[in-house]
Amino acid sequence: MRLQEIKINVDTMKLEIDIMKQKGSSTIVVCDGQAKLTELPHHGETKIITHQER
Repeated sequence: MRLQEIKINVDTMKLEIDIMKQKGSSTIVVCDGQAKLTELPHHGETKIITHQER
């Protein structure tokens, strides 16, 4: 599954998604001013692993 970039309105700094166009379950990850969307699988599990450099 690939992450799809979602546009953030820079004028309002709001994220708008038409949830009626989404199929099944999905998740959104927001980080460093970017938002990405991916569908979740019908079976199994999805792990979101982050790494923070210091």
